[in-house]
Amino acid sequence: MALLLLLCLPASAQVSSADLFKPVVTINGKAVTNFEVQQRIVMMKLFRTPGDVESQALDALIDDRLRFLAAEDLGLSLTEEQIQAGETEFAGRAELTRDEFLQALAGAGVARESFRDFVAAGLLWREVVGQRFSAQAQAQVNENDIQHAISATSRRGGGVKVDFAEIILPANTPAAAAQAQRIAAELGGTTMSEAAFSSAARRYSASPSRGRGGRVPEPVPLGNLPAPIAQSFLTLPPGGVTEAFPIPNAIAIFQLRRLIDTDDPGEEPIALEYARFLIPGGRTEDTLAQAAKIRARVDSCNDLYGVAKGLPPERLTRETKAPADVPGDIALELAKLDAGESSTALTSGNALVFLMLCGRTTATLADPNSNDSSAPAATANAQEAAEARAGAEAPEASETAVEGVPEVRRAAVRERLVNQIIAGYAEGYLAELKANAIILYP
Repeated sequence: MALLLLLCLPASAQVSSADLFKPVVTINGKAVTNFEVQQRIVMMKLFRTPGDVESQALDALIDDRLRFLAAEDLGLSLTEEQIQAGETEFAGRAELTRDEFLQALAGAGVARESFRDFVAAGLLWREVVGQRFSAQAQAQVNENDIQHAISATSRRGGGVKVDFAEIILPANTPAAAAQAQRIAAELGGTTMSEAAFSSAARRYSASPSRGRGGRVPEPVPLGNLPAPIAQSFLTLPPGGVTEAFPIPNAIAIFQLRRLIDTDDPGEEPIALEYARFLIPGGRTEDTLAQAAKIRARVDSCNDLYGVAKGLPPERLTRETKAPADVPGDIALELAKLDAGESSTALTSGNALVFLMLCGRTTATLADPNSNDSSAPAATANAQEAAEARAGAEAPEASETAVEGVPEVRRAAVRERLVNQIIAGYAEGYLAELKANAIILYP
């Protein structure tokens, strides 16, 4: 088997037979060998995993070790029957029986034990995240979310983006609150020129956008905004100013510049996942410089665990909430961000907040009954994502017919929403495990 594997590998990936079973890395004392890396490379190529699989294979095996360790901490294990059922499920995605799939793997030099470990890691991870996050995710999805999702599947036409400016009036002391209410009462509910609103923003606003006259740089999808603000924009003419909106320690007012029709589907967020990293010192040149260095280091919320390693746990928090449950100041900033983007507009106590959007769970869903059979085999990345979605069974629900979307089931929609939320929790938890692990390379 080892000789066959060596013959199957490209020259750049080959190792000597003497080195084949040497550890290449240890994770909390658990070793990953050259043999395992080469086996995973072959599997990932067979699964048509996109990208540079030779560099991805080791990372995937490190993640699997962390999944096994997390399951061990919870006392979880699998029977041989469960593993074989998982292998059958995976093989079925390639429209093969388990025996046919194992035979194909063996023909390429993949030992059954390598495939077994790959499947077992996914199955155990499903149990881990199910135990840790299923109840929390179930509680976050209500009947309104399900109905919105069903409606979204049948919605046609483009979405709307909003070009607007803002004034954020500080109200963190009684005196500041009184002044903020006076200014908001003077400006809110009026119609004024863009120049006049921009002048007021430069004079009164505490937001970083004050330097741009309150202008938000890019139009924001209407569905991203907190519902009361979005509804207010729909009733305003260009130049119209909203009434005051209280947010934590501040009052906000907005001027509509224009509504923009687009060809986008107009997705509606069901849940927002975001991270807050606190930089002590308030808003100063030094803390903003620290934030700029962090921004240069991170591409996703997962990367923040490396930044926060060794710091008090309260410095970094990561949450997934329904939009209505997100504090107003945070919700307003998240509305302006795409996944992986960050904001330093907020402070918390005596700390600058490095706020990052991890992702949005939206109400535009694929047909739960659709089956994409165009791909002959699932990718390893797709398998990992599938295993992360811990499928806690949804209660039975009556079938609801929606025009243009045949056989949409409320239970299926609910399960999809829950699984999307769990997937976000699972990704963050794995990143946290990796950041806290002792990973040693010989």
